[in-house]
This record gives sequence, structure tokens and C-alpha cells, in this order.
Amino acid sequence: MFKPFIIALLLCCAALNASAADSPLGVWRTIDDQSGKEKSLVRITEVNGELHGIIEKLFRNPNEEQHPNCDKCTGEKKNKPVIGMTILTGLKLKDGEYAGGEILDPANGKIYRCKMWTSEGGKKLNVRGFIGVALLGRTQVWIREE
Repeated sequence: MFKPFIIALLLCCAALNASAADSPLGVWRTIDDQSGKEKSLVRITEVNGELHGIIEKLFRNPNEEQHPNCDKCTGEKKNKPVIGMTILTGLKLKDGEYAGGEILDPANGKIYRCKMWTSEGGKKLNVRGFIGVALLGRTQVWIREE
């Protein structure tokens, strides 16, 4: 009598763990798609059904400013510290990917439309920034921090 219930419960727990692993929520190590170098750690959270990403740490060379301000940003982010800055906003789950949001590149101060999806069982996050249509953009692959 209890055996089918326990099996069903275990299957439900396994499904919940799999969906949590595929979630983009958590801390991600960003990798520059052009240089292949680590750039930062970004924490992605959900606020009112939308994803937001905040830079928690930068990986900089010793000769570079370790706590830079976003001098190329405009508006309220101009000359604000990059560490602690929200760079991802407005992404919502739709058809298996998060879309409809924006991503800020603090290196050039530009804001791009953005979509993202996980791969490899949630170990990697594909982040595509683009202008206009998604075909005209670049994808970075971020690695989940354990």
C-alpha cells in the first residue's frame, strides 16, 4: 500500500531537483566569448517573476582597477561601481527559455536585448545579447558556480 506512494513521492522529488538544476537562478562565472577569459561572478535571482542579475565579483589583472566604476554607462548607472550593479533585468520564462529582458555590458555601457537558456543539465547558461533580432547577436556561455 505504501510502496506506490513512496515511489511516486521519490519521482516527484527527482523531477523537482532536475527542474531546480535547470533553473538559471544562482551564481554564474561569466566567460568572455572573444577572449575566453573569466570576467565576473553574476548572481541571478527572481524578482516578481522576472530574472535579475547582479555582478558580485570581477576577475581583473593586478594592473587593472580592482573596483572600477561604469564610466561608459549612461543614466543612473554612470560612474557607479560595477560590483553590485544590476546588469540583467526583465527576463521571463517563455517556451523553455528566458527572454524579453535586457543585459548591460559595463565594458562599453551598451544595453542589449537578451535571452538565455540552460544546457548540460543546468551546468551552463547560454546568454545571448542582441540588437533587433536574436540572429544579430553574440552568445556567451556562463558556468554555474558550485
